Amino acid sequence: MTLPVLAYTVRPVFFDGENMNEVPSFDEILKKHPEIDHIEVRPQDNRRAVKSFVLRGQKLGSHQLEALDCLFDKYCLTYSAGRMDFARIFGNDNPVVIEIGFGMGESTLQIAQQHPRINYIGFEVFLFGFSKVLYKIGNSGLENIRIMRFDAKQAIADLVDDDSVSGFHIFFPDPWPKKKHHGRRLIQPPFIELLQSKLKKGGYIYAATDWEDYAQQMLDVLSHCEGMHNPYDGFADPIGWRPETGFERKGLDKNYSIRELWFENQANRR
Repeated sequence: MTLPVLAYTVRPVFFDGENMNEVPSFDEILKKHPEIDHIEVRPQDNRRAVKSFVLRGQKLGSHQLEALDCLFDKYCLTYSAGRMDFARIFGNDNPVVIEIGFGMGESTLQIAQQHPRINYIGFEVFLFGFSKVLYKIGNSGLENIRIMRFDAKQAIADLVDDDSVSGFHIFFPDPWPKKKHHGRRLIQPPFIELLQSKLKKGGYIYAATDWEDYAQQMLDVLSHCEGMHNPYDGFADPIGWRPETGFERKGLDKNYSIRELWFENQANRR
C-alpha cells in the first residue's frame, strides 16, 4: 500500500507574518517548559540516584522553537503529569499504539494520518527530532497523536496501565553494533516482558531493523517471551501500512536486509 505524503506549509502557522521576530529563544522556552531540556532515567531498582542528562544535538530552527513554545501543552505529555488516562488525553476510547524512538517521525506521522481511529503516543529523547515532529503535528492538524520526551522504559513502567495498549512499534532502534555494547540494546527480555504486561490480549509488538545480528537477537528474545505468539515462521512478511523512511532507504542503498517482527500477546492474566 502506498501511503499519501503529508503536506506541510512552508511557513509556520503559529505566528502571523507581522510577528515573526517574536519567536522566543530556547532559554525563554525553557522557563515555560523546563522539562524539555532534561531527560530523567529512574533505575528499575529505585535504589540509585535518578540520572538526568541533556540531549540537544543540532541547533533548533525557528519553526521548531515556535512549535515548542506554542504546541507543547497541546500535544506533549510529561512525566510529572502522572499515569496516562488515554480517554482524557485523546477525548475518546480508541485503541492506543505506542512508538518507542520515533526519530524524525516520518513513519509516525503517516501511520497516524492513515489510521485516524487509532491513537498514537510516541517517545523520543533527542530534541531535534522531537521538536521537528511537534511542528509537523501542529501543521498537519492530526489530533490522534501525542509525543513525550522521556526515557520510554521508565515512562511505560510508571505511567502506562497494564492491559491497556493495543500495540508497540519499535522501528530501527540503535543496534549498538560493538559486541561490548550489546547490553545497551533496547530489545532485552526484561523490556519485552514489560511491554507484554501493558498489552491487551491480542495486542502486538511490531519491530523492524536492518542490522542482521540484532534482528536475530530480537527474534530470539520475543520467541522466548511466554505468551507472545509469532504468526509467522520466523521473521514477518513486510507490513504494507508501514512507510519506508529515509533511514531505511540508506540501509537499502547499502544492500542491508530489512527484517520485520510481529508478535501478538496471547497471555491470560490472572
